[in-house]
Amino acid sequence: MTKLETTSVNRKSDIISAAIEVFAEIGYFRATTAQVAERAKISQPYVFRFFKTKEALLLTALEVSWTRVIDSFRKVMESTPEEQLETELVRAYEDILDTYQNEMLLQMQAQTIREESIREVMRNGFGEVRQMVLDAYRAAGIPNAEERTLIFLARGMLCNISAALDMPELMGK
Repeated sequence: MTKLETTSVNRKSDIISAAIEVFAEIGYFRATTAQVAERAKISQPYVFRFFKTKEALLLTALEVSWTRVIDSFRKVMESTPEEQLETELVRAYEDILDTYQNEMLLQMQAQTIREESIREVMRNGFGEVRQMVLDAYRAAGIPNAEERTLIFLARGMLCNISAALDMPELMGK
């Protein structure tokens, strides 16, 4: 990869990170690409070099956030004894929430956006997480794997709400 290509990849990553922060802080609908550009310390036209629309930027930001969750869960599943799987998946999600709270806030917002392309990204993310947890629970011989998967997903949603509202008591803390 040339230095120009490396710089371009880094700038794209900077734009996505800035978008996640801006969208999470002020909301997707209120945020502008000018605000994202300012946060990324670039010009607004440079944002459009990588993303044709604000929606395209949101879709990429959501995909980045889902990839982080999926990759984290995959690492847990590859390295955790079956009897500790559920506990370690919860811990991994709590770590993501602590470190990447803006990504989770962005996902929470996206759940309410009715645009089909955004709904599709959210369905794909939730669907992949659900299936990988269900498969792992079944492989681990966890009784009632389907029900335990639903409880795991519900607990994740409660973690998001707890963090968004700054109400640790929702999680028993």
